[in-house]
Amino acid sequence: MAARQVGQARLEVIVADITTLSVDAIVNAANSSLLGGGGVDGAIHRAAGPELLAECRTLHGCETGDAKITQGYRLPAKHVIHTVGPVWNGGGLGEDDLLASCYRRSIELCQKHGLASVAFPAISTGIYRFPAERAAGIASKSIVDALPAAPVVTQVIFCCFSDASGRLHEEALAAFGSPCA
Repeated sequence: MAARQVGQARLEVIVADITTLSVDAIVNAANSSLLGGGGVDGAIHRAAGPELLAECRTLHGCETGDAKITQGYRLPAKHVIHTVGPVWNGGGLGEDDLLASCYRRSIELCQKHGLASVAFPAISTGIYRFPAERAAGIASKSIVDALPAAPVVTQVIFCCFSDASGRLHEEALAAFGSPCA
């Protein structure tokens, strides 16, 4: 899959298991309890080990659209940024803005904690039923818009679980006209 340069940051789309990536942070598509769940959330908790759950218990949950950070424990990633995406209810309940906030808040945490590389899953597109094409566009735009305020972030990976999701993210990035690296 292609890589794109946006300012100082390299944006990549890959199809992989996010729990295997050696980056400063991976983003967890968490539920509001932050205590684990299904999909990518469950996979991250299993791979990180019980220490992640113990630290998450101290965070007292997270609001939809917000993000909180923990250590990575047994993951190759140094940190996990837990963000709570919106459940899709047809688009009339602010779902687009809440999803955009997940990406923006995650990039803000990277900047605050000096994290140069971050990998995102396709937030809310699993059991939360956010339309995948729409979500890819929001993800790409939100990241591109957030990066100027986060100069420490030099690598953003959209880590997709399927080839179809990867194609949607590549198409969304291409829509911004950023040249291939």
